[in-house]
Amino acid sequence: MHGAELLGLALAAVAVTAVARRLGWQAPLLLVVVGLAASAVPGMPDFAIDGELLLALVLPPLLYSSALGVSYAGFRALLHPIVQLGVVLVLVTAVVVALLARLVVPGLPMPVALVLGAIVAPPDAVSAAAVGRRLGLPRPMMTVLSGESLINDAAALTFYKVALAAVFGAGGGLLGLDWGSAAGTFGLAVGVGVGLGLALGVVVHLVRMRLEDPVVESVLGLIVPFAAYLLAEELSGSGVLAVVAAGLYLGHRGPEAGYATRLQEMPLWSSLDLLLQAVVFALIGLQLRAVVDEVAASERSTGQLLVAAAVVLATVIVVRAVFVFGLELVRRTPRPVPGGRWASPTRPPWSYQTVISWTGMRGVVTLAVAAALPEQVNGAPFADREAVQFLAYAVTIGTLLLQGLTLPRLIRRLGVRDPEQDQQDAESELRLQERTTAAALQRAEELIAEARPRVGDERADQWVERIRGPLQARTRTMRQTIRAEEEEEQTKGRKRAEGFRYLRQQVVQAQRRALMTERDRGTVDDEVVRGVLQELDYEEAASAHSWTTRL
Repeated sequence: MHGAELLGLALAAVAVTAVARRLGWQAPLLLVVVGLAASAVPGMPDFAIDGELLLALVLPPLLYSSALGVSYAGFRALLHPIVQLGVVLVLVTAVVVALLARLVVPGLPMPVALVLGAIVAPPDAVSAAAVGRRLGLPRPMMTVLSGESLINDAAALTFYKVALAAVFGAGGGLLGLDWGSAAGTFGLAVGVGVGLGLALGVVVHLVRMRLEDPVVESVLGLIVPFAAYLLAEELSGSGVLAVVAAGLYLGHRGPEAGYATRLQEMPLWSSLDLLLQAVVFALIGLQLRAVVDEVAASERSTGQLLVAAAVVLATVIVVRAVFVFGLELVRRTPRPVPGGRWASPTRPPWSYQTVISWTGMRGVVTLAVAAALPEQVNGAPFADREAVQFLAYAVTIGTLLLQGLTLPRLIRRLGVRDPEQDQQDAESELRLQERTTAAALQRAEELIAEARPRVGDERADQWVERIRGPLQARTRTMRQTIRAEEEEEQTKGRKRAEGFRYLRQQVVQAQRRALMTERDRGTVDDEVVRGVLQELDYEEAASAHSWTTRL
């Protein structure tokens, strides 16, 4: 793939993604469809995919950016359900898919069937989390979905390596696998991956705290996921877990870094995520036609593989639902309590489990691993490689169609959201604002008291007012709005908040227009303009993302 072709692919993929986001469509589906249509255009270049390179370049930054945004405290508190979904469910899904695939695809070797199971086992909860965030899913549910997406890839990729070793003749035992070796491989992958990721996170944090250079700190942050992934893989560990561990640690310690670094990193990672996912899905769409042609030319019947695709698709959906509801039944089992009585634990409504069971869309990992399948095994062609790729692509597209398109409607229909979450967040932010304001004023008064003999009482009093005024005004405004919100209807409170935000934005925009006018007249240097413009941008960003937007 030449540089010009890659640039054209990236531009086209971003353009299609922009259209999908504008129209509220599923960007992955539209990218695959457009890529498939483009592959039929005469003269279209052959976009060959190096699967291993794709995994090494795409997976680390996607996982790292997700880990940065996950609450470490929430992840630790909900570790049990996260591991159940991210590890146990992945292994169960892989084995069940393998067993059923052998039934519907006669002659499919068990190790190859297990490779297929490992590829289609991990859901990609990124899109589900995006939908849930937009529709206001309860925060614990969002933490479980995000946490699952961070560790299920590690479980699936480790199982994939074990199954692939069996394909290469290193198997034996139940289901054609050496389960003792598999357990050792998994334990080594977890230990090395988590340990190396945390160690790297600690080192990087210490370095960043001493740099005080936001540009260099941001560049260092870009290197971290690739370094964690490659080092862990080199040491026979899980590169995925290394990236996740480093991301969770650095995200938890992020508030200690400089504000400029945080302001640069957030849009940087969001933009990189969009670009990488757009390119991957576009590449898969371009490759899909070639895979279908190879399947048609193989010994396998196309009709047989279509039936197999439907069976595997149904399997991954049903297994997740059965697992989620089965676990919930166990959690609801009455337990003994003091007094010789039995009581059922307090649990969320069943609608919560319904939503979680429907968030099984497959994504980038499934597609990338399928593309990374080796073409030869010990000098011989990989048995049924085209069939495995076809089934993996079919499951990904099928889950995006069935679950991705219907998930928003399901969430709205079941009413799965926390109606008090916005108000609770606003009250929590008010308490935090009051505490930080008190700490700031106390420190300011101490410093000004020390400077008072040097600057004089009048100047010191001016400094106190200039610092105290904005801090107390913000706290007072927040308190008044929340009190009004409690006394009046929620709709009126939201309209008031939106009106205040609109007023703030209009004032900043008027300042920006005046600034541009002075620049165009040549009355001020561009360097000065950029400095003032940055101040205005920060103010508008604070207005756009303030707590008032949530009321």
